[in-house]
Amino acid sequence: MKQRFLDYAQQHGITPHTKMLLAVSGGKDSMVMLHLFHSLAFNISVAHVNFKLRGSESDGDQQFVNDWCAEHQIPFFSTHVETNNYAIANGLSIQMAARDLRYQWFGLSCIEKHRFQFIATAHHLNDSIETALLNLARGTGVEGLTGIPVLSGNRFRPLMFATRAEIETYAAAHKIHWREDSSNQTDAYQRNLIRHRVIPELKKINPALEASFASMVLKINHDLEILNAENQKWRVAYTEPFGEGLKIRKEAIQPATLSFLWRTLRNYGFSWDQTERIQQVADGQPGKIFYSTTHSLTADREFLLISELTAPIESVSINLANGTYQSGKQELAIQTDQTPRIVADKQVAALDQATLSRDLVWRTWQPGDWFVPLGMNNRKKISDFLVDEKVPLGLKNKVTVLESDGEIAWVVGYRIDNRFRLTEATQKAVVFRLSQL
Repeated sequence: MKQRFLDYAQQHGITPHTKMLLAVSGGKDSMVMLHLFHSLAFNISVAHVNFKLRGSESDGDQQFVNDWCAEHQIPFFSTHVETNNYAIANGLSIQMAARDLRYQWFGLSCIEKHRFQFIATAHHLNDSIETALLNLARGTGVEGLTGIPVLSGNRFRPLMFATRAEIETYAAAHKIHWREDSSNQTDAYQRNLIRHRVIPELKKINPALEASFASMVLKINHDLEILNAENQKWRVAYTEPFGEGLKIRKEAIQPATLSFLWRTLRNYGFSWDQTERIQQVADGQPGKIFYSTTHSLTADREFLLISELTAPIESVSINLANGTYQSGKQELAIQTDQTPRIVADKQVAALDQATLSRDLVWRTWQPGDWFVPLGMNNRKKISDFLVDEKVPLGLKNKVTVLESDGEIAWVVGYRIDNRFRLTEATQKAVVFRLSQL
């Protein structure tokens, strides 16, 4: 295992002299990774994030990793974050919120400050299979079938060659201690459902599932190299800059090149379904317009013209009743008298019906506007909030708000106001759902 680990690292340009930061949770996989790096005398430090999700268990994980590093004289960095609050505020699942917070801290507080060359995580081959199956279920495209990449930017997954069983064998052979995360036993998370129920059934069909998957990924990656090369040739031949956007020659829009078109349009926020509709109207009457959240695409006589959205969005008066309203190129669907239920989607706001006036206004935000962001007690200027959210300057003037009796209830697509949130006392909710036309 050690020799395979060393060979795998060196194959990807990582040597014992590379300055590495290891993301160590205290679980079996990360402790095996830490043991391998340490036993092979790599230049390592360790980072641990306490997500505050399991009370004393989380604190115990942090102390366990801290003690191990102290015993082996390894530099140790740690932080704690309020994952639940962040997830609610940003409309994310707990897992996605933890991932965002982890990499934000790794990047700003660790890598940049201490000049690490790479950060290593303990993802392994079975994790990659689970990711590929999740991507398959979500319909993400052929790239999704390759699972988790070994290298992406400065992130390195040095155990991607190893199976979960091989890691367990190594841990037993070297008497490695670890902390067990109780949340791994529940099927409440999609990944755990795949791990506990789907994978075992697939292994009944193919006991060598891991080896077969690794072989498939190798083949797909070779195919993707060809596909990406041909796609680049297509872009060079048929596209050219158009201001901040792009011009695509309509003669290039053929059924056989639909994949090339989509791989270009997705860079501007357009979906696969939109790409299919664009391909269908490309030879039709000029003037058809499509919109993503950031760009418009106009079918002109000879070109598809992609432009950044800059047009102001008109204010819309809304009566608090079931219905659909349009503002600019956005649509807001409203459902009243709903059972109170928090929705983890930034494009959806579930608000307490009793806190809302009958007449609402959907408008662009204005200088001086403020609200009380979910999870906070103090007001915050929307201009400051958008800075904190790192909303690009070119998109700020497109941000809208939902106003109730002069108070902002929702910065649409970003965060609701704490005063309009669902509480235990909420009897009915109003659900606002944002979509792009």
